[in-house]
Order: sequence, then structure tokens, then C-alpha cells
Amino acid sequence: MEPASEVPQASTLHVLVLAAGASTRFGSPKQLVRVQGRPLLHRAVAHAAEIAGQAVLVVLGAHAADLAPLLRHSTASVIVNRAWSEGIASSIRAGIAHLPPSCDGVLILLADQAAVTVEDLRRLAGVWRRNPQCIVAARYETTVGVPAIFPRAEFAQLAALRGDRGARDLLRRAADRVMAIELANAGIDIDTPEDLLLLPPDTEPRT
Repeated sequence: MEPASEVPQASTLHVLVLAAGASTRFGSPKQLVRVQGRPLLHRAVAHAAEIAGQAVLVVLGAHAADLAPLLRHSTASVIVNRAWSEGIASSIRAGIAHLPPSCDGVLILLADQAAVTVEDLRRLAGVWRRNPQCIVAARYETTVGVPAIFPRAEFAQLAALRGDRGARDLLRRAADRVMAIELANAGIDIDTPEDLLLLPPDTEPRT
């Protein structure tokens, strides 16, 4: 009897939510600001869970003690980056180090990208699943950046990042492997209270 042929498995995608910054320009932990009735961090993690289910890692740092309680009932895993003051690269390294061997790709999302929607993330994930060897990144204005999905072949490069420049340098170096998707919402990140005014009307903050 011929053995049954195996059904190809869908590539396993994890989401890495970066939320370790000190929010110095904002003046208080911006991850606690409510958008559509939910803290910014909770909103980002909920969006991530819509894409990856329980395969969500959240990297906390400067305000970990204040932020961790927000995720008490979440299925996401929480990592505390003790080296958060180095910059965003340290959080990426911390997240990559905790990805399981079964992970085929990681979607990196900033917790302060408040305008990014679940549909935006689904678009990125859909393109990547059809092109799992490529990096799939958001393009906004003249920038190619996160949210972006990196296949396992790029994990070593992510783990080698240093400083506060994040993955943008890697995206520039790997331009021949990047599929850039127009994602205007990714151009809004919340660094100051004034940035909240840039949010689309359906995501305006509530105090």
C-alpha cells in the first residue's frame, strides 16, 4: 500500500510586539494611553493575536511593572528586556532568542503604531504566506519599515542588530529580498501627546 501523501503545512508565523521603551518624549508610559477604550499595548497585542493566535511575544522593559498587569489575561508570552536602554535592537534580540524552532517567520510590530489595523497585518501575513522566503515590509511615504515579516533565514541578522536603529538597516541591506506593501497607517507612531492628533477618526484616543 502506498503511504498517504502528507498535506503541506502552512508556515508558522509568530508576532513580536515591541513595548520596552521609556516613553521619555511622551512624558508617561504611552503604552497605557487608551485608544478606542483600550490601552495602546492591549490593542497591539489583541491585533497580534488575531494574526497569530497564541504565538505572540511581547517585549517589555522600562515600565514592565506597570505594563505586565495589562497582559495578565492574555495568551501572549511576556519577555522583560533588562537591556532596554540600549535601544530597540536589544528588544528585537530578546524576542528572536525566545522564538521556538517551529517558527518559520516573525512579524515585528511596534506597540505605539496605533493606527495599524488587523486588516493591515492580515495583508502583510497573506503576502508573506504566498512568498515565505521573502521579507514583507510596510511602505509609508519614503520609508520601508515595520510592521514587517522576516523569514527564519533572516533571524541571525535580526539577532546581530545593535543600538536604536531597529530593523530598518537590515531592510535596506536586504532590499533585493524585500516585498514592500503600501501601508500608510504604519507611518503613524505615538512618540508625543501631539501625535495622538494624527490618528484616524475611528482610532481617536479616549481619556
